[in-house]
Amino acid sequence: MPNALLSVYDKEGIVEFGNGLLDLGFTLYASGGTARVLVEAGLTVHDVSELVKGEAILGHRVVTLSREVHAGLLATDEQLDELTNRLGLPRLDLVCVDLYPLKKEIAKEGSTRESVTEMTDIGGPTMLRSGAKGRRVVIARAKDRQKVMQWLRDNQPDKVEFLEILAGDAEGVVADYCVTSARFISDGRWDGFVGERVVECKAENGQQGTAGLFSFLDCEDPLALGSFQLIDGAPLSYNNWCDIDRMLQTMTHIAGVWPWHYGTVPFIAIGVKHGNPCGASVGKAEGAIIAMVAGDTRAIFGGLVMTNFPMTLDLAETLLTYLMPEGQRRLLDGIVAPGFEEGAIALLRRKGDKCRFVVNLALEKLDSTSLDVAPRFRCVRGGFLRQPNYTHLLEMNLAKKYLRVTDTQKKDLLLAWAICSTSNSNTITLVKNSMLIGNGVGQQDRVGAAKLAISRAIDAGHSTEGAVACSDSFFPFPDAPKVLLDAGIKAILATSGSVNDKLTIEACRQTGVPIYLIPDADGRGFFGH
Repeated sequence: MPNALLSVYDKEGIVEFGNGLLDLGFTLYASGGTARVLVEAGLTVHDVSELVKGEAILGHRVVTLSREVHAGLLATDEQLDELTNRLGLPRLDLVCVDLYPLKKEIAKEGSTRESVTEMTDIGGPTMLRSGAKGRRVVIARAKDRQKVMQWLRDNQPDKVEFLEILAGDAEGVVADYCVTSARFISDGRWDGFVGERVVECKAENGQQGTAGLFSFLDCEDPLALGSFQLIDGAPLSYNNWCDIDRMLQTMTHIAGVWPWHYGTVPFIAIGVKHGNPCGASVGKAEGAIIAMVAGDTRAIFGGLVMTNFPMTLDLAETLLTYLMPEGQRRLLDGIVAPGFEEGAIALLRRKGDKCRFVVNLALEKLDSTSLDVAPRFRCVRGGFLRQPNYTHLLEMNLAKKYLRVTDTQKKDLLLAWAICSTSNSNTITLVKNSMLIGNGVGQQDRVGAAKLAISRAIDAGHSTEGAVACSDSFFPFPDAPKVLLDAGIKAILATSGSVNDKLTIEACRQTGVPIYLIPDADGRGFFGH
């Protein structure tokens, strides 16, 4: 008769799981609190104290930390006789554990080092690791119980492979728990990240082999990439996932800053190529699609598009055909939206299913709380870098203003700021009538960024006369502003901090162009290094 050990912090569903095990012929052992819940529900249960030959000690700090429990989890088939006959202990075939909620305690308002210490589980992780090493049926997450129950009822198919998966899950859960504890105890001197692969995909280049998208444990962010669902088309690649992440940064910054100034989140359409916006607009749904496409019809070809509104048949038709020669369709690498109207995917689909269709309902509910607040990690040779995420939202009222912008220019500057501050630096971004017309990204100097933004706008068929410009940092010299002014730019947003700020301000004043400056320490928008 098989034996199961149950020791859970969250008791929800444990009675049903225990009943299922009893129906399969298991003998149940449980730690104090879990045993009490099961007994009160009428289940036959042995308290774990029967194994350890004693009650919990040290204020319940030591319950399952005993050789009797771990012998039952670690004993091999060859050691079974010694375990049962000489030591008189049962082989524990299944162990179901969930850990004290350490992350929640750390995040809880009013938590202390003492409260976090009390909520740091030792026995649970130890049992999980013993169960994993002993290749028992080890359940480290409540969500896996039903999967395990069904596997048991199906007579344990592919047993070796299944137990390996469960063992890996247990080790991953414990690793994440230990990283969380180390980070807290050391005040961030120790850090790391553990995730579960949820998608396998092509790497950035074919010769690099296979890549993957990993999700953090217990992630409740509705905009986490693991919450985006591919519903049709080719599998998403590493490059696609990177582009989706970058579009989310731009879109959530637009959605974050707009309510501050206008009360609501507008309809947003963004097109990206290689991580940087090549088209972006706000307004009514159709107008946003049209302006996003018109921003750079050449660059958007083969790009990825994201909207915060569902893709209807009419919008799909516009996306495919606007500014295209008659009879030709625009090719896109993928479309990300809250949903697709029936027939829209069939209309947008490419030969060979090369266009990806991705949905996330949370895109339709963006607001000022949608910014990604999780720290950013970047692997570097021999380690990794960590920094807080970019969650700055532009407060136009805090800018030092030299002349005043119009209401239209203000909207354009806000859009330009959101694009500029989420594009690879150095960046100068041009917007006109709520439409991105030129994005001068990834340049080593401001003059180059200004010239690139202007040339991209002109190449795309736009006049820069009357557009606004945003720079992601200050102008070291007035040369880049003069390039912008000569191109007809009529409002500029940048940071201050250069010894030559006065020269830049004077150049704008002489042409009657408003310039808004925010101290570089407060408003710099470097991104993507």
